[in-house]
This record gives sequence, structure tokens and C-alpha cells, in this order.
Amino acid sequence: MKSQDIVPVVLSIVVIILVAVLEKQSKLFAALTATMPLGAPLALWIVYSANAGSKEVVSQFSLSMLLGLLPTLAFLVTVWFAARAGMKLGPMIVTGYSVWAVGALIIYLLRNTLGIK
Repeated sequence: MKSQDIVPVVLSIVVIILVAVLEKQSKLFAALTATMPLGAPLALWIVYSANAGSKEVVSQFSLSMLLGLLPTLAFLVTVWFAARAGMKLGPMIVTGYSVWAVGALIIYLLRNTLGIK
């Protein structure tokens, strides 16, 4: 097995444990841990390695990740509003992912329409 396959799994487990431990101490630090950028550097590493360090490929991928933050932000705002409205966890997450999917589709369509790779 390659380290590119193992590292994301190990880091995910570490983050889950940290959130569980920190949640009892500080909701803020638990939230910061849950949202810290782990996937992005791992994805950059994989894309960089797979493309022999091509600056153009890494730049295009970085732009895609930056645009990908917009639906993720919409997901979190939606979940926050849903929680404030008193929704249960399941419906909150489904609603958040529905908004995320619409946002991801909009970005996909805009990038294709504008001809951005």
C-alpha cells in the first residue's frame, strides 16, 4: 500500500479522536480541528506527485479547490440555519448536502460554460 493511501485514513482517525476529546473541553477548538485543512494538502500532494510537479496542473487544481470552498461554506451556513430552526441532525445534514450539491453543480456548469479546466 502506498503512503498516499494510508496517510488520509490515519489523519482522519486522528481528527475524529481529537474532535471527540476537544469537544468536552472547548467547542471552538473542536470546531477548528474539524475544519482544519487536511484534505486539501493531501489532495495537492497526490496531484503534485501524479503530475511530476506540473505547476499548471497544480494551479488548476488549486483553483478548483478554492471554488469548491463556496459550496462547502453554503453547506455550513445551511446547517447553522437548520440547527437554529430546531431541525434534528439527520435532516440538517441532508439539507446541507442538498445545498452543497446545488452549489457544486453551479460551479461545475459555470466552469464548463466559461471553458475553465
